[in-house]
Amino acid sequence: MKIDIDEISPVQRKIRVELPAETVANEFSRAYEDLRRRVRIKGFRAGKAPRGVLQGIYGDELKGQVQSQLVEESLGEVIKERGLQIVSRPEIEANDLVEGSAFSFSAVFEIKPPIEVKDYLGIAVEKVKLFVTDDQVDEALRRLQESHARLEPVENRTIVQPGDFITLDFEGSIAGKPFQGGKGENYFLEVGGGQALPQFEEAVIGLTQGVPTKIQVAYPENYSNDELAGKTVDFSVMVREIKQKVLPELDDDFAKDHGECGSLVELRAAIRSRLKDELEHIQKEELKEQIIGRLIGTCSFAPPPTMVERQTRYLMERYQNRGLGQSVSGPQTPPSLEETRKTLEGRALRQVQATLLVEKIAQLENITVSDKEVQERVDNLTRAAGDRAKTVREAYSRPDTRDDLRAQMVFDRTLGFLLERALIKEVDAPATKVDEQGKKG
Repeated sequence: MKIDIDEISPVQRKIRVELPAETVANEFSRAYEDLRRRVRIKGFRAGKAPRGVLQGIYGDELKGQVQSQLVEESLGEVIKERGLQIVSRPEIEANDLVEGSAFSFSAVFEIKPPIEVKDYLGIAVEKVKLFVTDDQVDEALRRLQESHARLEPVENRTIVQPGDFITLDFEGSIAGKPFQGGKGENYFLEVGGGQALPQFEEAVIGLTQGVPTKIQVAYPENYSNDELAGKTVDFSVMVREIKQKVLPELDDDFAKDHGECGSLVELRAAIRSRLKDELEHIQKEELKEQIIGRLIGTCSFAPPPTMVERQTRYLMERYQNRGLGQSVSGPQTPPSLEETRKTLEGRALRQVQATLLVEKIAQLENITVSDKEVQERVDNLTRAAGDRAKTVREAYSRPDTRDDLRAQMVFDRTLGFLLERALIKEVDAPATKVDEQGKKG
């Protein structure tokens, strides 16, 4: 077998393979022998059909099978011998296969790039001094109170006010013509909550429940939907129902019913402790992101486009799946898929770079995850899945899914390894930084 390898780019290779006539003949003989055992030809005993008869019936089909087998086996052998880590499906170009003659083909594919990682131990990172303020506790308590609020119909009032929760029907038109997404029924809206276009929310203030009304909404010039940008839209609107939020009293009874604490004082202490744990978790993840950023900044390499595209598709699927079941009709239009994809492409590029860098460090430091540890993680995921336990168990019974889980576990373990050895400097943080972290929790 003759082999030539061309480096098209740091992440792309072209392999040319030539197989001798003897190898081709042996593969044809093996294929015909296997075919003879499997098929039955009328007039011949099982396994006794002459090769010429088989060739007349199955020749073209068998030729394709032989070619595929020769390419797969020889290419796999070359890849293994040369230690190439392929990340894309090979693009094959093959000469005509003739029994008794040599056979040659070429394959173009992408590989993981060569990466040199150095100075990854003792990476300098900064963490802010953690403390939980009374304001953060108050905000968390308010959110808990909000989560147990009730929506009750408004009595003795039929006029929409800011802060109301309304159900309405609407139908929009531009110069008398309807537009896609401009009609909705039983559309639920918190007036002033930022769910819809601010101009629309302002326009419904003062409407009367049960009375069909016409309103005009001027869309901004930079609106994401070109059909509506800079246009004045006429809406026919009718408010069906007006509700308002009623909050429970913050007292000891609330602490017992919704906080599993004996008093409001105990509930505040429990919230403070939870916020501290959440801030520490956020801080740990931020430190890991700093480490990834430092690694990417010091190691210059171009990741394989196939890996970036694959990760982009994955992020797009997650984005679209999160949108399932959510109403996309109404006065506010979400970003276009093209805009979203562009944003996610940048995120995918960084994620692939991080994956390759951390993977290389794991190899250098011999960081692994055992089969037992993978199984323990699968068991934990299955228990946590509840009603979906069977689906999760079946998913992780597949080797490729378990390999992905193992890779993620190695990634996490390696980042933990780097964090333990990082040079962490504690710094004071602006109040706004702490407030933002509190809101994340």
